[in-house]
Amino acid sequence: MLSDNQKIQINLELAEKSPIKIVQWVVEQNKKTIVTTSFGPYSAVMLHLATNVKADIPVFWVDSGYNTRETYIYAEKLISDLSLNIQVFVPEMTAARRSALMNGIPNVDSDLHAEFTRQVKLEPFQHIIKSVQPDFWLTAIRKNETEFRKSLGILSEEPNGIVKVAPFLNWTEIDMGGYLYEHDLPQVHKYHDPTKVEKDRECGLHTTNYEI
Repeated sequence: MLSDNQKIQINLELAEKSPIKIVQWVVEQNKKTIVTTSFGPYSAVMLHLATNVKADIPVFWVDSGYNTRETYIYAEKLISDLSLNIQVFVPEMTAARRSALMNGIPNVDSDLHAEFTRQVKLEPFQHIIKSVQPDFWLTAIRKNETEFRKSLGILSEEPNGIVKVAPFLNWTEIDMGGYLYEHDLPQVHKYHDPTKVEKDRECGLHTTNYEI
Protein backbone atom coordinates (compact mmCIF):
# COMPACT_ATOMS: atom_id res chain seq x y z
CA MET A 1 0.00 0.00 0.00
CA LEU A 2 1.19 3.49 -0.82
CA SER A 3 1.10 6.22 1.80
CA ASP A 4 -0.84 9.41 1.07
CA ASN A 5 2.46 11.28 0.78
CA GLN A 6 3.79 8.75 -1.72
CA LYS A 7 0.66 9.06 -3.87
CA ILE A 8 0.86 12.85 -3.81
CA GLN A 9 4.55 12.81 -4.75
CA ILE A 10 4.14 10.27 -7.55
CA ASN A 11 1.17 12.17 -8.98
CA LEU A 12 3.20 15.38 -8.99
CA GLU A 13 5.98 13.59 -10.87
CA LEU A 14 3.64 11.88 -13.35
CA ALA A 15 1.76 15.12 -14.05
CA GLU A 16 4.90 16.40 -15.78
CA LYS A 17 5.25 13.33 -17.98
CA SER A 18 3.74 12.47 -21.37
CA PRO A 19 1.44 9.42 -21.61
CA ILE A 20 4.21 7.27 -23.10
CA LYS A 21 6.57 8.26 -20.28
CA ILE A 22 3.85 7.39 -17.74
CA VAL A 23 3.39 3.91 -19.27
CA GLN A 24 7.16 3.45 -19.36
CA TRP A 25 7.31 4.38 -15.66
CA VAL A 26 4.68 1.74 -14.85
CA VAL A 27 6.47 -0.96 -16.86
CA GLU A 28 9.77 -0.04 -15.19
CA GLN A 29 8.27 -0.88 -11.79
CA ASN A 30 8.57 -4.51 -12.93
CA LYS A 31 5.24 -5.42 -11.34
CA LYS A 32 2.27 -7.35 -12.72
CA THR A 33 0.54 -4.85 -15.01
CA ILE A 34 -2.62 -5.12 -17.07
CA VAL A 35 -4.33 -2.92 -19.63
CA THR A 36 -8.11 -2.92 -19.89
CA THR A 37 -10.09 -1.98 -22.96
CA SER A 38 -13.72 -1.72 -24.04
CA PHE A 39 -12.83 -1.35 -27.73
CA GLY A 40 -14.83 1.84 -27.58
CA PRO A 41 -13.93 5.20 -29.15
CA TYR A 42 -10.21 6.02 -28.91
CA SER A 43 -9.34 2.59 -27.48
CA ALA A 44 -6.70 2.28 -30.20
CA VAL A 45 -4.73 5.11 -28.56
CA MET A 46 -4.01 3.27 -25.31
CA LEU A 47 -3.54 -0.10 -27.01
CA HIS A 48 -1.09 1.30 -29.57
CA LEU A 49 0.91 3.25 -27.02
CA ALA A 50 1.03 0.47 -24.41
CA THR A 51 2.12 -2.19 -26.91
CA ASN A 52 4.81 0.13 -28.24
CA VAL A 53 6.23 0.29 -24.72
CA LYS A 54 5.80 -3.44 -24.04
CA ALA A 55 4.64 -5.54 -26.98
CA ASP A 56 3.26 -8.41 -24.92
CA ILE A 57 1.60 -6.38 -22.17
CA PRO A 58 -1.53 -8.29 -21.04
CA VAL A 59 -4.75 -6.76 -22.36
CA PHE A 60 -8.14 -7.65 -20.86
CA TRP A 61 -11.56 -7.12 -22.40
CA VAL A 62 -14.91 -7.72 -20.76
CA ASP A 63 -17.15 -8.58 -23.70
CA SER A 64 -20.66 -7.99 -22.40
CA GLY A 65 -22.22 -9.66 -25.42
CA TYR A 66 -24.12 -6.47 -26.27
CA ASN A 67 -21.56 -4.71 -28.43
CA THR A 68 -22.37 -3.37 -31.89
CA ARG A 69 -21.27 -5.22 -35.01
CA GLU A 70 -18.84 -2.37 -35.76
CA THR A 71 -17.31 -2.73 -32.30
CA TYR A 72 -16.61 -6.44 -32.81
CA ILE A 73 -15.05 -5.78 -36.23
CA TYR A 74 -12.97 -2.93 -34.74
CA ALA A 75 -11.83 -5.20 -31.89
CA GLU A 76 -10.70 -7.95 -34.24
CA LYS A 77 -8.78 -5.46 -36.38
CA LEU A 78 -6.89 -4.04 -33.39
CA ILE A 79 -6.23 -7.50 -31.97
CA SER A 80 -4.69 -8.50 -35.30
CA ASP A 81 -2.94 -5.25 -36.26
CA LEU A 82 -1.35 -4.72 -32.84
CA SER A 83 -0.78 -8.43 -32.09
CA LEU A 84 -2.50 -7.94 -28.76
CA ASN A 85 -1.78 -10.34 -25.92
CA ILE A 86 -5.47 -10.36 -25.12
CA GLN A 87 -7.71 -12.30 -22.80
CA VAL A 88 -11.47 -11.98 -23.10
CA PHE A 89 -13.80 -12.40 -20.14
CA VAL A 90 -17.53 -12.85 -20.62
CA PRO A 91 -20.58 -12.95 -18.30
CA GLU A 92 -21.63 -16.28 -16.84
CA MET A 93 -25.08 -15.97 -18.45
CA THR A 94 -25.59 -15.52 -22.19
CA ALA A 95 -27.09 -12.31 -23.51
CA ALA A 96 -30.03 -14.24 -25.02
CA ARG A 97 -30.91 -15.89 -21.71
CA ARG A 98 -30.60 -12.63 -19.78
CA SER A 99 -32.70 -10.77 -22.32
CA ALA A 100 -35.44 -13.36 -21.92
CA LEU A 101 -35.37 -13.06 -18.12
CA MET A 102 -35.09 -9.27 -18.04
CA ASN A 103 -37.27 -8.59 -21.07
CA GLY A 104 -34.39 -7.08 -23.00
CA ILE A 105 -31.86 -4.57 -21.70
CA PRO A 106 -33.29 -2.84 -18.60
CA ASN A 107 -33.77 0.91 -18.81
CA VAL A 108 -31.25 2.90 -16.79
CA ASP A 109 -34.09 3.95 -14.44
CA SER A 110 -35.20 0.35 -13.88
CA ASP A 111 -34.54 -1.52 -10.64
CA LEU A 112 -33.02 -4.25 -12.80
CA HIS A 113 -30.35 -2.05 -14.35
CA ALA A 114 -27.91 -2.35 -11.44
CA GLU A 115 -28.18 -6.14 -11.55
CA PHE A 116 -27.78 -6.08 -15.34
CA THR A 117 -24.58 -4.04 -14.95
CA ARG A 118 -23.27 -6.38 -12.26
CA GLN A 119 -23.82 -9.43 -14.43
CA VAL A 120 -22.44 -8.15 -17.73
CA LYS A 121 -19.53 -5.98 -16.58
CA LEU A 122 -18.70 -5.95 -12.87
CA GLU A 123 -18.82 -9.71 -12.26
CA PRO A 124 -16.57 -10.58 -15.25
CA PHE A 125 -14.14 -7.83 -14.22
CA GLN A 126 -14.06 -9.24 -10.70
CA HIS A 127 -12.97 -12.55 -12.24
CA ILE A 128 -10.09 -10.72 -13.96
CA ILE A 129 -8.97 -9.15 -10.69
CA LYS A 130 -9.15 -12.44 -8.77
CA SER A 131 -7.43 -14.54 -11.42
CA VAL A 132 -4.66 -12.09 -12.33
CA GLN A 133 -4.21 -10.13 -9.07
CA PRO A 134 -2.44 -7.25 -10.85
CA ASP A 135 -0.26 -4.68 -9.13
CA PHE A 136 -0.91 -1.99 -11.76
CA TRP A 137 -4.01 -1.36 -13.88
CA LEU A 138 -3.55 0.89 -16.92
CA THR A 139 -6.76 2.57 -18.03
CA ALA A 140 -7.59 5.14 -20.71
CA ILE A 141 -10.10 7.15 -18.62
CA ARG A 142 -9.99 10.93 -18.99
CA LYS A 143 -11.06 13.78 -16.71
CA ASN A 144 -13.43 15.34 -19.20
CA GLU A 145 -15.57 12.19 -19.45
CA THR A 146 -17.43 12.28 -16.10
CA GLU A 147 -17.67 14.34 -12.92
CA PHE A 148 -16.19 11.47 -10.91
CA ARG A 149 -13.07 11.31 -13.07
CA LYS A 150 -12.36 14.99 -12.54
CA SER A 151 -11.53 14.13 -8.93
CA LEU A 152 -8.89 11.52 -9.82
CA GLY A 153 -5.14 11.77 -10.09
CA ILE A 154 -3.12 10.04 -12.76
CA LEU A 155 -2.29 7.48 -10.10
CA SER A 156 -4.85 6.25 -7.61
CA GLU A 157 -4.88 3.24 -5.34
CA GLU A 158 -7.85 0.92 -4.97
CA PRO A 159 -8.83 -0.37 -1.50
CA ASN A 160 -7.49 -3.78 -2.55
CA GLY A 161 -4.04 -2.31 -3.16
CA ILE A 162 -4.17 -2.28 -6.97
CA VAL A 163 -2.62 0.89 -8.34
CA LYS A 164 -4.69 2.37 -11.17
CA VAL A 165 -2.82 4.59 -13.60
CA ALA A 166 -4.51 6.80 -16.23
CA PRO A 167 -1.85 8.10 -18.66
CA PHE A 168 -4.39 10.06 -20.71
CA LEU A 169 -6.27 11.55 -17.76
CA ASN A 170 -5.55 15.14 -18.83
CA TRP A 171 -6.02 14.61 -22.56
CA THR A 172 -9.04 15.85 -24.51
CA GLU A 173 -10.87 14.27 -27.44
CA ILE A 174 -8.83 16.55 -29.70
CA ASP A 175 -5.62 15.11 -28.25
CA MET A 176 -6.90 11.55 -28.67
CA GLY A 177 -8.06 12.24 -32.22
CA GLY A 178 -4.68 13.75 -33.03
CA TYR A 179 -2.94 10.59 -31.86
CA LEU A 180 -5.20 8.45 -34.06
CA TYR A 181 -4.40 10.65 -37.06
CA GLU A 182 -0.66 10.75 -36.36
CA HIS A 183 -0.39 6.97 -36.15
CA ASP A 184 -3.04 6.15 -38.77
CA LEU A 185 -5.16 4.20 -36.30
CA PRO A 186 -8.81 3.19 -36.78
CA GLN A 187 -11.74 4.60 -34.85
CA VAL A 188 -15.09 3.04 -33.94
CA HIS A 189 -18.21 5.18 -34.39
CA LYS A 190 -21.16 2.86 -33.78
CA TYR A 191 -20.40 2.00 -30.16
CA HIS A 192 -22.88 1.65 -27.32
CA ASP A 193 -22.36 0.60 -23.70
CA PRO A 194 -25.73 -0.54 -22.29
CA THR A 195 -24.39 -0.39 -18.72
CA LYS A 196 -23.24 3.21 -18.96
CA VAL A 197 -26.05 4.34 -21.32
CA GLU A 198 -25.20 8.06 -21.12
CA LYS A 199 -21.81 9.38 -22.19
CA ASP A 200 -21.07 11.23 -18.94
CA ARG A 201 -22.36 8.50 -16.62
CA GLU A 202 -20.24 6.00 -14.65
CA CYS A 203 -21.20 2.35 -15.09
CA GLY A 204 -19.47 1.28 -11.88
CA LEU A 205 -16.29 -0.24 -13.30
CA HIS A 206 -14.13 2.51 -11.83
CA THR A 207 -16.17 3.09 -8.66
CA THR A 208 -16.49 -0.49 -7.42
CA ASN A 209 -14.21 -2.00 -4.76
CA TYR A 210 -12.99 -5.32 -6.15
CA GLU A 211 -11.82 -8.16 -3.93
CA ILE A 212 -8.62 -10.05 -4.62
